[in-house]
Amino acid sequence: MPNPTIDKLYEGCERLKAAKADLILAVGGGSVIDYAKALSVSAYSKEDPWQKYYIEFKEPDNKIVPVGCILTMVGTGSEMNGGAVITNPKVNLKIGHVFGEEVYPKFAILNPKYTYTVPMYQMVAGIFDTMSHIMEQYFSGEDDNTSDYIMEGLMRSLIHSSRIAVKNQEDYEARSNIMWTATWALNTLVAKGKSTDWEVHMIGQAIGALTNATHGMTLSAVSIAYYKYIMLYGLPKFVKFAKNVFNIQPQESNEATALAGLKALEEWMKEINVVLNISELGVKKDMIEDVIRSTLIMSGGYKTLNHDDLVKILEASL
Repeated sequence: MPNPTIDKLYEGCERLKAAKADLILAVGGGSVIDYAKALSVSAYSKEDPWQKYYIEFKEPDNKIVPVGCILTMVGTGSEMNGGAVITNPKVNLKIGHVFGEEVYPKFAILNPKYTYTVPMYQMVAGIFDTMSHIMEQYFSGEDDNTSDYIMEGLMRSLIHSSRIAVKNQEDYEARSNIMWTATWALNTLVAKGKSTDWEVHMIGQAIGALTNATHGMTLSAVSIAYYKYIMLYGLPKFVKFAKNVFNIQPQESNEATALAGLKALEEWMKEINVVLNISELGVKKDMIEDVIRSTLIMSGGYKTLNHDDLVKILEASL
């Protein structure tokens, strides 16, 4: 399943305890690994895991079953972090809990050849998920931060390798670089010194909760509208992005330079063929309020959104 549910988590808890398992082996992509980590902390919890971890955001105080990973789809970076996203369809919520190092996978096998048979749609969804992870961290803060320089390099590498991979899914070097970039994009390294945004993910996860759409595509469908909306609030960073990631030459104004960078981002997204509007994922105009109700508001980016902001972004994403 693309978005593991709370009912599937309850089922897994019973199966794990019945088997008296001492290891959970996650063979797959982010959904599988996220699920495995959620299962690892939930099986022996005396409290309801949804309430404990996804509503109250408590930390585990019970036995944790170790997790190992064999990665077959690239994008989430879940193989080297404590994140575990679970969907509760009954309340239309898809929420992530980032656990501490005690929940990190104990090992992760990253062999690009295991990703060759992933369908093109899923491959490019994972590529954009990786890009989105980097941008969520990059577009925050105003200082001259080493983390930003690392992220610019990661984004350039990802763009370069993605162009090769969409033409030849079995190019080992390209798939290897995409895999490694995805891991470094969300293993906490580039978050150092950053406030980080994550609002695109909150909107995307709300859409995913309502439509069960592929995660990376929910992000791509709202990203251009979102970044155009907040661009002026963090203009210097958007200018830096344009120049250092897409080699945009200075335009007649900083705003024009920043817009040219977002245009280049959009052109690359078209090139790799990711979803560019939420209507393609099944979201209609009369569903916008439902999406907003399921969207968590974050405060680490350049603008803390309100209801009207979300309406404008979602309408621009249709």
